[in-house]
Amino acid sequence: MSAASTIDPAEVAKFQAMAEEWWDPKGKFRPLHLMNPCRLDYITSQIAGEFGRDLTAPRAFDGLRLLDIGCGGGLLSEPMARLGADVTGADAAERNIPVARVHAETQGLRIDYRHTTAEALAAEGERYDVVLNMEVVEHVADPLAYLSACQQLLKPGGLMICSTMNRNTKSFAMAIIGAEWIMRWLPKGTHDWAKFITPDELCDLIRRAGLDPVDRKGMVFNPVSWRWSLSSRDLSVNYVTASVKR
Repeated sequence: MSAASTIDPAEVAKFQAMAEEWWDPKGKFRPLHLMNPCRLDYITSQIAGEFGRDLTAPRAFDGLRLLDIGCGGGLLSEPMARLGADVTGADAAERNIPVARVHAETQGLRIDYRHTTAEALAAEGERYDVVLNMEVVEHVADPLAYLSACQQLLKPGGLMICSTMNRNTKSFAMAIIGAEWIMRWLPKGTHDWAKFITPDELCDLIRRAGLDPVDRKGMVFNPVSWRWSLSSRDLSVNYVTASVKR
């Protein structure tokens, strides 16, 4: 943790306080549990397409080295490990790491969990085929520096999946008023609307960091079915992007 870092200590403290609840589907991370099938659908299809993998095959991601930056309790790291990837899970919130390690052990999964940052990993010379960068960029102090570190962590031809939240009145209504104030899915103050990033802003930052954006989709919540789905048109609140290192 001694390398130069873009972490925001106040943001890290928020997630430290919730660390024990990562695997409670009815707890403070309920929104991520609900969203996870949608996120995994996008992640697995993008990795399979970029690296020519058959998702119907057992251990379809064998031979791929994958970093889950901001891994939390391992909600994405574990499915990637089950698909055969060599997974490193990294998080700046120290209390998340033992939670993730214990849960992985109960599942019989080998995942390299580390309390560290993207910048520190890059400085150590770590390189990956895939970087998962999910719901992190809106919590860092310097998005461009952070994305540049993620770019350094990719091998040539590598793939980064990055998701975040759009900045508009609808996202404020749904993510702040709805999720935090009314539904109380998350503690008040979990998100800072001013740090949300529009899709065009994110693509510009990704290009400036040295990556080539190749796809973006919205992730849309249906309050009737209580399910998330991918959308090519609606990026108004949650959205996800794919970019490659040429």
